[in-house]
Amino acid sequence: MNFAIRSTRVVTPDGVRPAVVEIADDCIARVAGWDDITDIASLLDVGDFVVMPGLIDSHVHVNDPGRENWEGFASATRSAAAGGITTICDMPLNSIPATTTVSALDLKRRAARDNCSVNVEFIGGVVPGNTDQLAALADAGVCAFKCFLTPSGVDEFRNVSEADLRTAFPVLRELGLPLMVHAEDPALLGAASATSGPSGRRYPNYLASRPIAAEHSAITLLIRLMEWCPTPVHIVHLSSASSLHLIRAAKMRGLPITVETCPHYLTFAAEEIPDSATEYKCAPPIRGADERDALWTALLAGDIDLVASDHSPCPPVMKETDGDFFTAWGGISSLQLSLAAVWTGAKARGARPEMVAKWMSAGPARLVGVADRKGALVPGYDADITLWDPESTFVVEPATLLHRHRVTPYAGRTLSGVVHATFVGGQLVHGRV
Repeated sequence: MNFAIRSTRVVTPDGVRPAVVEIADDCIARVAGWDDITDIASLLDVGDFVVMPGLIDSHVHVNDPGRENWEGFASATRSAAAGGITTICDMPLNSIPATTTVSALDLKRRAARDNCSVNVEFIGGVVPGNTDQLAALADAGVCAFKCFLTPSGVDEFRNVSEADLRTAFPVLRELGLPLMVHAEDPALLGAASATSGPSGRRYPNYLASRPIAAEHSAITLLIRLMEWCPTPVHIVHLSSASSLHLIRAAKMRGLPITVETCPHYLTFAAEEIPDSATEYKCAPPIRGADERDALWTALLAGDIDLVASDHSPCPPVMKETDGDFFTAWGGISSLQLSLAAVWTGAKARGARPEMVAKWMSAGPARLVGVADRKGALVPGYDADITLWDPESTFVVEPATLLHRHRVTPYAGRTLSGVVHATFVGGQLVHGRV
């Protein structure tokens, strides 16, 4: 397809300006002035909608194959497209088998084939005893690796120890791919025993069981390992800003460390979570309003590299465990709502749409090694484009969500930012134009 999109607000590497984005086949052919139009097949004038590089969500749990009743590639990628996301990176756990070998990666690719509305990249797993598989997984095309320092919640993906990481780090350093780490120190997590009944239904008890100190200790360990062997490490789903001084100092020393946070940590606060409201459960947990505000301050200051959803679905029965936070599945489904949730908080703090593109397009593209073709509107890049209206608002109605299960803490919440169209490789995959 050869066409052009024109808007008064196009997010370019030089800032937001009136422009025309010309698409030839599946690539961006040209970005020109608002009235600089060549002989093209058609012109799509979208007025003052924001035209932005498609979002890249580098932290998504699709769970297929094996747990496709939790989610699947068809439903997950439809939901992603509706949220302006043009690329997802699928985590290695929750599927059966976990993506810790090339044969498991092949099965995952087979499950995804012909079932995806958006681009999909795959992440390999680091678990005890599979260091000999890492090079083969890299050769097979995984974009990153993932490990847990605490139990992952599924038997197929065991957490690693410091000894395991000391075996894996030299190999990962040679491969050059980032290791995404669930960073909580298991020694500092509170016991979940004897928590059923009334005590397990109180959110403060769950919050206390996974303290900030556990994140701090785990990040300290990872930095120490990076000083020993400078392997690229990415801290996923940071819930507290209190460890960012460690990450800033590590970056200043030249260590290759990056960090993300998630829409739910930027949106919700522990004080607002009712007892038994297990739809809010995730790990690390949603913390207090002071931590939420500190994360926003750090994100706006550039101390946090990107925002990713950590979309982690499950069947509703696994969330509705008599309101017990300790037995409910820990995960929040937010693929379709990530852009709006982040923009709602950003707008309230005076941020501009180009900041969202930095956090949710360019930053993830760098992390997973696709920044040479995605994450920006520049000639030669893939024509992955999101059109959205930052002024419009909507109320989250679970019935409108396209991922497989619709349990969400966002239900009934008013968000700003409506996605009108999503293009992947120049093809319309969501919306009407």
